[in-house]
Parts: sequence; structure tokens; C-alpha cells
Amino acid sequence: MSSEHLHFGTRAIHAGQEPDPSTGAIMTPIYQTSTYVQERPGKHKGYAYARGKNPTRVALEKCIASLENAKHGLCFSSGQGAEDAIIKLLRPGDEVIATDDLYGGSYRMFTKIFEHFGIIFHFVDMGDAQHIRQHITPKTKMIWVETPTNPIMKIIDIEATAAIAKEHQLILVVDNTFASPYLQNPLDLGASIVMHSATKYLGGHSDVVMGAACTNDDKLYEELAFIANSCGATPGPMDSFLVLRGLKTLHVRMDRHCQNGKLIAEFLRQHPKVDKVYWPGFPEHPNHAIAKKQMRGFGGMISFTLKGNSMEEAFDLASRTKVFSLAESLGGVESLIGHPATMTHASIPKEVREKAGVVDSLLRLSVGIEDAEDLIADLKQALI
Repeated sequence: MSSEHLHFGTRAIHAGQEPDPSTGAIMTPIYQTSTYVQERPGKHKGYAYARGKNPTRVALEKCIASLENAKHGLCFSSGQGAEDAIIKLLRPGDEVIATDDLYGGSYRMFTKIFEHFGIIFHFVDMGDAQHIRQHITPKTKMIWVETPTNPIMKIIDIEATAAIAKEHQLILVVDNTFASPYLQNPLDLGASIVMHSATKYLGGHSDVVMGAACTNDDKLYEELAFIANSCGATPGPMDSFLVLRGLKTLHVRMDRHCQNGKLIAEFLRQHPKVDKVYWPGFPEHPNHAIAKKQMRGFGGMISFTLKGNSMEEAFDLASRTKVFSLAESLGGVESLIGHPATMTHASIPKEVREKAGVVDSLLRLSVGIEDAEDLIADLKQALI
């Protein structure tokens, strides 16, 4: 049976993988090699040099592509490596419309690296997708979307944005890191490219750094593969093996992330010291109806602010947790707490981040798969 007819959990375990032909090993081997023997010059078995292709990485790329219902998948040495390759599809003078609430590393790359090469970025509130139209010019070539956004959990209507992109022949890129392919498949909704920091939910164990991009467009795939091979931001076989292993439990982990996320969001909303709680599962969350339509669950990412908006109080709280670890990143089996203004979004100017909602007391939780009772008890003792 072909993998496209299998359910998600089965594809997560089997897609792109076959028993090793030489030994029958059920796990894809770690092909720890930099080069491959050729029968004659230019005649080989599809592999010549490991920067271009590695069998372990190819198995992973096929698996991620299957989970995103994509024809093509590519893996990169980090999420930023994937973003770098995607932006390199553009040329000096091209313009990009990006959501106004996005990962600080993305903002830094766009403004501090690619603006120097003549690419112009417009950061826009996409809560109403039609607002995008006001910023389209003859030079616009790409729309860059995160949904849910990092860290305010804004929900952007992928299908409506895709319709606008198609109307104007623009490339629509959706960063699907927060949702994972288990909860959301942007290509099915009309996106041109879906990308991930595979470091997060895809790997799931905080032990690897990697990025991924998937597309159904043959031309975009060929261009991205050329950029990846030419510029070299490709992952090694051990990292590929670790993410491939992580994918086998993605569906199980995401179910628990969602269950725990709901319980903790509801706890925080009732706490007298908490001001706002950002979680797409609340009926009053902006664009909740869209989240319900385009996602299969609301995830384990939550942000919240404290009454009084004191950065010092936020620091104290983040330093008092025992089960939640104070650390950057997200999507691992363990729960993390972070302070976006000084950690993940420190590269964004204060006035810009505050306009997007990243205020001094904002804390971001990556809710893990521990027992929810222990997580709630930990937050309760920290919120003194």
C-alpha cells in the first residue's frame, strides 16, 4: 500500500523508510560518509557527495514530505538554514510581506542580513488576511506567514492568504513550526512552501538542530535543492537519524502536548496574578474560528503576561519554576519557560516588539508531556 493511503501515525513511523537491504535492519542506518564510490565518472547510484545527498537524510526528507502531504522535502542544518535558502529564491529589489509577530531570529535575518542585499520586508498585521492587499506592490514576490505566531499565538487564515498570493502570483511561505504537520498542513490550504524548525516538535527531544522545507512545486523544489547544495546548509546523517527517530512518536507526543496545553491555559486564565493568556483554543482568542477550521488541535504553546507588566516579576517567576526549565527553544518532551523580550525576541527593537504585544512581563511556555498536575503545581508555587 502506498504511503499516501496510510493514516498519519503510520506514515510517521514508516514513510520514506525500508529495511536496510544489506542487513535487514529495521531502522534506517546512519550513513556516516562524505563521499560515495562511482562505477565510472558520473555513473553512480544516486549519491556522489554527501553535501548534496545522503541516504539517511533522503529517508527523513521523504518522511517529512509525506507528513506535510508534499511531493518534495528538503532538510537543512537549522530552521534558519531553511529560511536562508527560501529567501535566496528572491533577487535585489524584491519585496516580502511578513507577519508582524514572528520569531526574533527570522526578524533579525530579514532586517540585518537580507535587507543589506536589497530585499525589502514589510511587517504587517495579518489578523485580517485582506489587510495584506494594501501592501502588495509590483515588486512584491513573497508572503511570509507564521501561524500560530511566535510568541503571541496570532492565527492567520492560510486559505484566504493563499488565495491572495495566487491572485498576485506570489510565493506563500508558511512557518509551521508551532503547529507541526500533525495539527496543520499549509500546503493543503494553498501554501507554496511549508517550513519548519525541525529542532522543535519534529525532533521532539531537544537533542538536535535542523530545518525543513516542503513543496509540491517542482520548480521551487529544484531551486531550493540547488541552493542547499550550492550554499551547503545541509544536515549530517546523525542529526537526520535523530529527527527520523523523533518523528515516529510525533502524533503521540502532540496529543499529549495539546492535552496539557489546554489544562495549563485554563489554569493560568483563572490565576489572580495573570493578566492575559494567549492560547488559540480559547473561544475569545482572535481568529479562534479560523484556528478551529485549519488546525486539528490548539497545541502546547502558551504565552501570558502578569498584572502590572513588571519585567522583574517575570524574571523572578521564570527563575522559581522547578519542572519548567528556563531555556530557549520549544517543542521538546520537557516543559520550558522563556522570556521572549530578552531571549528569543531580544534582537527586535523594543518599540517594534511591544507594538506586536511582546511586552516586558510576557512569558512563553512550551508545555511538555509530563503529568499536567505536576506542571500546574509548579506554576502555582512560582506565581507567589
